[in-house]
Amino acid sequence: MTTVPADSAAPALHIALVHPEIHWNTGNAGRTCLALGARLHLVRPLGFALTAREVERAGLDYWASVDPVVWAGWDEFAAHLDDFGEAYFFSAEGGRSVWDVIFPARVVLVFGGESAGLPAPLRTRYADRLVRIPMTPAPVRSLNLSTSVAVAGFEVRRQWRERGLLTPE
Repeated sequence: MTTVPADSAAPALHIALVHPEIHWNTGNAGRTCLALGARLHLVRPLGFALTAREVERAGLDYWASVDPVVWAGWDEFAAHLDDFGEAYFFSAEGGRSVWDVIFPARVVLVFGGESAGLPAPLRTRYADRLVRIPMTPAPVRSLNLSTSVAVAGFEVRRQWRERGLLTPE
């Protein structure tokens, strides 16, 4: 699947990881971003060094192509958020299911770190934009960060394809 020619109406998907802690998850999310045609944003602090061999191993030989945008902190990233598209924040506290959101052609999917999720001030500030990934009732509290990125990112692409924003393969 390829995107339509670049212009202001062309779809743009951005994935932001706020305070990611585990290098394997970040590497896997980066590889998923390449498969989605998405841009990866990492918001410091990070729980690892980006030069760590483990990040590159998790991203396999794709990591050099990921070329993530690294932000000094939330305030720096938030100052540019509107430039990237409409933002949706993923949290188990989300009032809407990812299946109930109609994602626009320019969208930013924001995820928190592995142990605490999105910081509480972000969950409060963006309460109307919190989205959850539905799961069957079970003892599972959450999904792995990189799995969540894939679930949400491919749902966006599925919707875009149904609405004709992507051309068939």
